[in-house]
Amino acid sequence: MTDRYDAVLVGAGIMGATLAALLHELDPAMRLLMLERLDGPALESSAAANNAGTGHAANCELNYTPQQADGSVATAKALAINAAFERSLEFWATLRERGELDTPAFLNSVPHISFVWGQGDVAFLRQRHQQLSALPAFAGMEWSSDPAELAEWMPLVMQGRGASEPVAATRISRGTDVDFGSLTRLYLQDLQRSGALELRTGCEVNDLTRKSNGDWSVELAGGERVQTPFVFLGAGGGALPLLQRSGIPEAKAFAGFPVSGQWLVCGDNQLASRHLAKVYGKAKVGAPPMSVPHLDTRFINGERSLLFGPFAGFSTKFLKQGSLLDLPRSVRIGNLLPMLQVGAGNFSLVQYLINQLRQSPEQRLEALQQFLPQAKASDWTLSVAGQRVQIIKNGPKGGQLQLGTEVVAAADGSLAALLGASPGASTAVTIMLEVLERCFASRLATPAWQEQLKRLFPSWGGDVLSSRSRNTAVLGL
Repeated sequence: MTDRYDAVLVGAGIMGATLAALLHELDPAMRLLMLERLDGPALESSAAANNAGTGHAANCELNYTPQQADGSVATAKALAINAAFERSLEFWATLRERGELDTPAFLNSVPHISFVWGQGDVAFLRQRHQQLSALPAFAGMEWSSDPAELAEWMPLVMQGRGASEPVAATRISRGTDVDFGSLTRLYLQDLQRSGALELRTGCEVNDLTRKSNGDWSVELAGGERVQTPFVFLGAGGGALPLLQRSGIPEAKAFAGFPVSGQWLVCGDNQLASRHLAKVYGKAKVGAPPMSVPHLDTRFINGERSLLFGPFAGFSTKFLKQGSLLDLPRSVRIGNLLPMLQVGAGNFSLVQYLINQLRQSPEQRLEALQQFLPQAKASDWTLSVAGQRVQIIKNGPKGGQLQLGTEVVAAADGSLAALLGASPGASTAVTIMLEVLERCFASRLATPAWQEQLKRLFPSWGGDVLSSRSRNTAVLGL
């Protein structure tokens, strides 16, 4: 007899774990199954060493506020990302108040700093500060071009820096570092203890088939099948191939382009202890969002470390522990032309990736020394980070490269997949609420679910910023 579950979640990462936590809160009677191809949860994109670890709130990420032709900066994306991260904080604060989430295990307060040099970029940052600091979401943003004050904010960055070049920075003290791997495991441990979730690791999904009764039959390696009315594909780069196998019409519009990353990791603990900030600079022209350079305080499994990067790389794998055949196997008649159009229309990105692949150790050290003038090669080692698959979407104007995340859902809401990368994990709660809106719309509109949403999110139905002081106090930010 085929086992039947109320929902099957493919991929034991932060996205699937967040959706499972929300579904359980809304309906504790739901029977959930999570399938993970690796030997444990959060070993791919959600692993702390494989992602940025920044609580992306658009505090310091300059690519979220592009400069316009008139010299102003666009703020809409920054506001949306800030609100989305605040929604995550609101959810975590509720669970923390209930005693269900150990925040010190995954959340640390780390200032978010934007740092630039040269007259043009200083002028850009000043304009950005003027516009953002006037908005309630960014009212706490500080500005400085005083080298002495900047040395207090980030001593290693200013140490040994010449006085002739203009420099400037903005800072938000209420920044965060998030170990999304630890958070994923906390979610799943609680769900497993309650009996709501069955987690199967070392379990790969081979196929998805729609049955005549509307259910999905999910075929596992070895021939076993499970049945469910709802499937969520949250398998990082592995979501696209599974989405294609589902056969839903919505999948035909998508292809993917993989980009890998590398970090320089500081091996000198004394040096690392002298820097407490996430210092983001400006990305080079053509660079994807995941390649915005930053000098980054990280807490990985409770240990404080210092990283710089990421440097982009290329592999045809869609997952760090994937297959070199992932990219060629994803090519279909319907997405080949959009892929070629994106390649032809994004020459600067292709050129950027080629230059990154050709970088020598000396060139990577030179990039680091722009942030850390006195950096020594002997203190740093190169480490491979995670694999990301950027979205290629076929639209009215042909193939478009989309640098973000997108929920792809079947018209009847029986299946949803998450594609893309940054800002990703930081906005997981908001993204999974979108999944609920698109796939559980009728239940989401019921008084029972609405009442529970208001318990989980005190600002539900209003301005998410109204919960900020409460979130700060509960989470200790």
